[in-house]
Amino acid sequence: MFNVDQLIDDCKRAVASGDGHKAVQGLVERAVSEPSAVLAALGEPQKAGVQKLYVADDLTVLHILWGPQMVLMPHNHQMWAVIGIYTGREDNIFWRRIPEEKNGKLKAAGARSLAAKDVEALGPDVIHSVTNPVNRLTGAIHVYGGDFFHTPRSEWDPESLVEGAYDVDKNMRLFEESNRRL
Repeated sequence: MFNVDQLIDDCKRAVASGDGHKAVQGLVERAVSEPSAVLAALGEPQKAGVQKLYVADDLTVLHILWGPQMVLMPHNHQMWAVIGIYTGREDNIFWRRIPEEKNGKLKAAGARSLAAKDVEALGPDVIHSVTNPVNRLTGAIHVYGGDFFHTPRSEWDPESLVEGAYDVDKNMRLFEESNRRL
């Protein structure tokens, strides 16, 4: 049975042990292996948003609800991440920098579609964009190896693919905009 407090405690122990990324991946895989248990614990998704389950300097655990057809521009985290889907779908495009470009432009390098029970581990240098391609809310557990909200990082303009500073507040507003469309 999924328990939020137990997941957080297990993630804290994993990070303290020094094997955070790999161990957390296993914890998230176990958590989303029973989507109905996650739904029972967190509730049926009602609106898009980011719920902070735990935030510290070395660990962030989030409950993310992507709105229907929601898109988040390319961005990095500057820390490892583990994404687990328990309902809906999350499509990721992975990007790499174009070395000869001085303005940090990107080129698509791959993709992965995540559905219920799927987990993706991202290294600290990964750049990705996210889309919820379905016409309903997508629910996910995201775990990061640092403070997601206060770590400086980058985002890329979705049209020009030029690098800029990541704006947490702007990105949180994207969830509210998605709710207005619901």
